[in-house]
Amino acid sequence: MSDLFDACEICGGCNWTEWYTGPVRNGPFGFSVEGGVVARCGGCGADRLSEKSCAPETIYESDAYRKKLQQDLDTKAYFADHDHLQIHTLMTLWPRSLHGLTVADVGCAGGSFLDHVAGLAARVIAIEPSPMFQSSLAERGFETFSYARDAAGACARTVDLAVSLQVIEHTVNPRAFLEEIRPLISSSGSLLISTPNRDDILMELLPEDFPAFFYRVVHRWYFDAKSLADCARRAGYSVAQTRHVHRYGLSNALAWLRDRRPTGRARLAGIEPLADGLWRDYLEATGHSDCLYMLLQPAGGEGGL
Repeated sequence: MSDLFDACEICGGCNWTEWYTGPVRNGPFGFSVEGGVVARCGGCGADRLSEKSCAPETIYESDAYRKKLQQDLDTKAYFADHDHLQIHTLMTLWPRSLHGLTVADVGCAGGSFLDHVAGLAARVIAIEPSPMFQSSLAERGFETFSYARDAAGACARTVDLAVSLQVIEHTVNPRAFLEEIRPLISSSGSLLISTPNRDDILMELLPEDFPAFFYRVVHRWYFDAKSLADCARRAGYSVAQTRHVHRYGLSNALAWLRDRRPTGRARLAGIEPLADGLWRDYLEATGHSDCLYMLLQPAGGEGGL
């Protein structure tokens, strides 16, 4: 393993255990590359894809990332793909009021979440490295920066609520990423992060098929609740709350079992919303949802929902 993995960026450990070998997704369903290796760190418990299989970090500073996913390269198309997902974040934040707060979204892409809260927040900060989105974010009145470190001067200790949604898994160093956000957060503020859950039920139900879809070249890191909390604490945060959130209906799981492929939000005949609700509640209660949300506050702070 030593020829594939250096010291863990999160904890500095060198005790890696091979967890998966095989193809990893390279874009949408059906596109993959061979030779992927995912290993688990014995120090912090996080999983990492070997660097040789990872997309370069600079992919997010251009339109290369969206092209790899075969997504349209305009803000309108981004909204069509992402607006419906904001309900999960808003429900996680509920019943916290955002009236009058300073809100920052780190890795906000086209800014769908910020659009949903802009009418409530007093100040809205968009942090996004892609020039493709930056002009649109600025035109919509958001203070715009490429990285959290770039906002440190203008926004230090002013942010009441920072969010970073499905971003940490892309970073080269998740601990450093969280450390870079911390100076922005006020003494009573908090940070809400989300990431795919490596304990997704389909990893257990389809161990021969689903991992090749779950692991992907644009995700270096894979967490469960325990390893994500460990990373956050090493970065100087305390964990205020952890929530497992499932974003897909029962139809998606059944299609995977029947066809070995995703259906997304499409509904199979005979599957009603009641079944989706029961399925979602079960997975969230047992920790087998597709997504993790974690509310953090700087160690010694007073933040929370």
